Amino acid sequence: MIAGIEDRLLDRVRALGGVAVAFSGGVDSALVLAAAVRALPGGRVLAAIADSPSLARAELAAARELAAGLGVELAEVPTGELAVPGYRDNAGDRCYFCKRTVLDAIGALALRRGFAHVATGTHADDHRALHRPGLRAARELRVVEPLAEAGLGKAEVRALAAAWALPVADKPSTPCLASRISVGVPVSLGRLGLVERAEIAVGARLAEAGIRPHDLRVRLLGRGFRVEVDGPAHVAVAARPGLAAAVVGELAGLGLTGHGEVGAYRAPALAPPP
Repeated sequence: MIAGIEDRLLDRVRALGGVAVAFSGGVDSALVLAAAVRALPGGRVLAAIADSPSLARAELAAARELAAGLGVELAEVPTGELAVPGYRDNAGDRCYFCKRTVLDAIGALALRRGFAHVATGTHADDHRALHRPGLRAARELRVVEPLAEAGLGKAEVRALAAAWALPVADKPSTPCLASRISVGVPVSLGRLGLVERAEIAVGARLAEAGIRPHDLRVRLLGRGFRVEVDGPAHVAVAARPGLAAAVVGELAGLGLTGHGEVGAYRAPALAPPP
């Protein structure tokens, strides 16, 4: 199974001749980058990460380390999503404006550096998602999607990443900080920073209690906020009297307003297979 997946992906990347990978540090784009290192000559691979207020600083540091471990140059591309009204308004299609801005910037860099292709970590399962406006921006800009084009879904991505011993093989999905801001609540620099500080604080408080969630989100809602952790972590929090209230109180002290609660994280839904 792994051999077939590997061959399909490497063949697709090899056919590109050279590629700038829109790299986030997550498992999907990391696998594309690792495939490019294996399939293409030295100097024909570039990793490019959008250095944006919506990227947590810990994620940027991890991406730097991963790119260095793969022996790939990492270009940090400043992006200005917050200057785009459609992004700030957060009316339900924020991801379109984000991806359009980010991929425009990476595409311009690729052109300057002599790369004909920009690749993303979009995989086959992403195209089954109920709502992915960012994919429209990718189509408009004609980026390539080696994972999806080779027929790899999330399970195959993780399996091949593990076979290649990538350190992010089991890393949970880490969407941008703006994804924690509910539709209809405008995205601002202050809110992005608040989400980042809140998630660091919650992680630290839970670690003190011996709980290390696999998934952790602090969501800003219209009239309050919600802390979400994966199922086992949620059960562990509920088993410690007063812990959820302490977490909510600590976040209120950071500046989160309105009603707060701790609940179970649920992964985004996919459309049913055809």
